[in-house]
Amino acid sequence: MATDFIDYYATLGVNKSASQDDIRKAYRKLARQHHPDVNPGNEAATRFKQISEAYEVIGDADKRKKYDQYGKDWAHADQIEKMRRQGGGNPFDQYTYSGGGDGMEGQDFSDFFQSIFGGRGFGGLGGFGRQQQPRTQKGQDIKADLMLDLADAFETHKRTIEVNGKQIRINVPAGAEDGQTIRLRGHGQPGAQGGQPGDLYLTFKFEPDSRFERKGSDLHTKTRVDLFTALLGGEHEVQTLNGPVRLRVKPGTSSGSKLRLKGKGLPVQKEADKHGDLYIEINVDLPTNLSEAEEKLVRDWAELRGKKV
Repeated sequence: MATDFIDYYATLGVNKSASQDDIRKAYRKLARQHHPDVNPGNEAATRFKQISEAYEVIGDADKRKKYDQYGKDWAHADQIEKMRRQGGGNPFDQYTYSGGGDGMEGQDFSDFFQSIFGGRGFGGLGGFGRQQQPRTQKGQDIKADLMLDLADAFETHKRTIEVNGKQIRINVPAGAEDGQTIRLRGHGQPGAQGGQPGDLYLTFKFEPDSRFERKGSDLHTKTRVDLFTALLGGEHEVQTLNGPVRLRVKPGTSSGSKLRLKGKGLPVQKEADKHGDLYIEINVDLPTNLSEAEEKLVRDWAELRGKKV
């Protein structure tokens, strides 16, 4: 059979005088450019194998020396030398050179390539002659929302959710915030070829609360008191997230006044035993549908205050 000479220097685009470092750099550049993972298709795979074969030979200083001396017969250099020492010729002279060139046109792969690789895959940018293992791939991440009530942020508690048909127990931390996202490792989609599963990114979403407005760890609410409590003072019951409390209303409290209940807000996340405050806006209810007697009392009171009505 006839085996054409393949110019490995031309394959890698370097001069015959190139240093080993120059050859290595040229190979890495071309391998990245033509790697089948980057450019799927037979043409890229063929080019990548040609580049890899060239680097297998001239990328090794000892093999390169034999290649420079014996060309296509470099792999049999030791046998040739032995025959010559015994007075024989080159037993491989039956194979002729094609006169050089880049070895790309009309050329598949040399016998050397078939013998050392045997049609097997490559292991990437440095894995010549190794069986390429299926590349593992991490599974896709999953994003999901968990709807919560404001009371759910008052203390740390466990919650069970279902993802991909699996029940997962999670901790909802005290002071959890709207829009806060937590990552649950390994609870995403399964990986490919034995790869790690993806992660689950769970975002807390809070339903609007008719009683409280949240601002960080502080809560804001409104309460209505009757005219007499506002004028004369007294106790008034208000609701907090953990139950009702008795609020002391000072005499002469006007509508729109704000009171603060320290520590009656939400827990401060990651700060044990620390809470925000509860701010209460007081709105005074005026009596309606006055009787004649009540109206007379109000008029008399107005006159006492110097008001003409």
